[in-house]
Amino acid sequence: MNRIIFCKFLKKKAEGQDYQIYPGTLGKRIYNEISKLAWNMWISKQTILINEKKLNTFSVNDRKIIEKHMINFLFKNIK
Repeated sequence: MNRIIFCKFLKKKAEGQDYQIYPGTLGKRIYNEISKLAWNMWISKQTILINEKKLNTFSVNDRKIIEKHMINFLFKNIK
């Protein structure tokens, strides 16, 4: 059964994630507040970010940069 949430990114009701896709407290927030569509938009943006800035996902520092951009994109981006 599809889980419907109010997506804070899209500012409307949409299908929620099937499971928590990111660890920790931030992951719980994403699960409860970010739709599948918004998450897929982030994944596309993340790919561009990693390629343009030549980030390495094995690097702790680079993962912190990616997480910072993710928070800004999902929660501070006003549409």
